[in-house]
Amino acid sequence: MRRIVLFILTNLAVMALLTIVVKVFGIDTYTYSKAGINFKGLLVMSAVLGFGGSFVSLLISKMVAKWQTGARVIENPSNPTESWLLSTVRRQAEGAGIGMPEVAIYDAPEMNAFATGPSRNNALVAVSSGLLQQMSREEVEAVLAHEVSHVANGDMVTMTLLQGVVNTFVIFLARVIGTVVDRAISGNRESNGGGIAYFAIVMVLQLVLGLLASIVVMAFSRWREFRADAGSARLAGKDKMIAALGRLSQGHGENTLPKAIQAFGIAGGGMRKLFSSHPPIEERIAALRAGQ
Repeated sequence: MRRIVLFILTNLAVMALLTIVVKVFGIDTYTYSKAGINFKGLLVMSAVLGFGGSFVSLLISKMVAKWQTGARVIENPSNPTESWLLSTVRRQAEGAGIGMPEVAIYDAPEMNAFATGPSRNNALVAVSSGLLQQMSREEVEAVLAHEVSHVANGDMVTMTLLQGVVNTFVIFLARVIGTVVDRAISGNRESNGGGIAYFAIVMVLQLVLGLLASIVVMAFSRWREFRADAGSARLAGKDKMIAALGRLSQGHGENTLPKAIQAFGIAGGGMRKLFSSHPPIEERIAALRAGQ
């Protein structure tokens, strides 16, 4: 639970920072008039702030992922394992109809992998050293196919768009509700969003609404895991993917991926279901066996 809460709080912290910037530079004042809230202006400002942070994060996702994990991109294979990784990902990328992703290895004891990047043809697929050491090649092949499927499905872009929409409505509703509450507290006087009480109310509302909205984002994240598993079954074989998940269920170890990347990893679970980015492994195996 601690890991997913920190993941959610990262997004909330970005919104809080943007709220402070808006306050300091007086941008909030353009969303109010003598008649009250300028809903059109407020919605535009909310969308710019809500989508702005999400798209910036997407554009720099590969660079940040490499920096945070210390991932080493394989450019010139130095051993048979690295050569096999490159050839396997290349074959799977061709089968999925996407450009060749960068392939990297990062040093971590747990069995895990992740994919990130701004587009289907500009992505990164990385595997942990622990996964290479503890899984058979057939199981690693299935994990790679799972991550390639995430790229082919455009999951990074879709998650960014969804997070942007969620952020927009959180920012918008926090200010609408904040204005109503601020006016009620102050005796129904006119408010232009400039008071300290209003600012404090908005910050609290963004936190509460953001936590509730994250339930929607995590629900989509769980759904896309089933879709990526099905993609792996097509690219590598259903039995291999079931075997890989079964191996993960035996204990993939403490997830050392940075919080902002954990939702894109193969391993998950151990968190309360509503706030979990991954469905339980037994449900994923059952879905594969049922052919879903």
